[in-house]
Amino acid sequence: MPTLSPPLILLAEDDPKTSELLTLYLRREGFETIAAFDGRRAVQLFHDRQPQFVVLDVMLPLMDGWEVCREIRRRKETPMLFLTARDDESDRLLGLGLGADDYVVKPFSPREVVARIKNILRRSKRSADSADVLTHGPLELDRQRRRVSLAGDPVELTPLEYTLLLTLMSSPGRVFLRDELIQRMYPDGEVVIDRVVDVHIGKLRQKIQRDPAAPELIITVRGAGYRFADGAGEAVQ
Repeated sequence: MPTLSPPLILLAEDDPKTSELLTLYLRREGFETIAAFDGRRAVQLFHDRQPQFVVLDVMLPLMDGWEVCREIRRRKETPMLFLTARDDESDRLLGLGLGADDYVVKPFSPREVVARIKNILRRSKRSADSADVLTHGPLELDRQRRRVSLAGDPVELTPLEYTLLLTLMSSPGRVFLRDELIQRMYPDGEVVIDRVVDVHIGKLRQKIQRDPAAPELIITVRGAGYRFADGAGEAVQ
C-alpha cells in the first residue's frame, strides 16, 4: 500500500531565525517545508513545488507578500496564512480580501501558528472531500445540479444568491470581504455599491435560516464582511 507524502508547506519569510523556528515546529508535526527569503523566490518555489499550504510574510524583499498572494491567487486557491509585524486593521482586511485564510501578528507562538495551519487544512480537506455536494446540517448545495435544499425541501435562489451561498459554503470559517463577494457576483466588473451584498445576504438568510434576525449560518464579521459557520450553533457576531 503506497505511503502518503506529508503535506508540503512553503514558508515565505525573510527572517532566517523565524523561518527556522517554524520549520522546526512544523516538522515535529509531520509536515515537510521549503523556505523562501524573498517574494520572487516564493513565487518560483510555489510554481515549481506546488505546496499544499503557504505561510507568507507581508514585508518580503523584491516582491511583498501582497503581490505574492495576488500571483498565487491568479492560478490556485492554495490555503494561505499571512504573518506580519503590523497590527493594523487595514492590513488585516487587505490580507483577507486578497484571499488569505488567516492572519497572525508578530511576535507569535509557533504552536499557535501550527494549530492554525492544521485547522485551515482540515477545513480545506472537508471542502475538497465534499466538492460536489456541500452540506451544513439540513442545508445542502449540489454543485452538479445547481440545486439547494433545506431539510430535503428545495430552496429557490436567484443566480446571485446561489453564487453568494456557494462562495461562502465552499470555505467555511473564512472571512470574505464585501469587495471580494462583489467580484464573485459580478465577474464582468459591473460597478455596484458594496451594500448590494448586504441586501442579497439578507434575502438569502430569509430563505435558509430558521431565524434571519439571529443568523447561525451566514455570520456577519463587523467591519469586514461575512463568513459561513464552521461549527454548529454559531450566532451572529
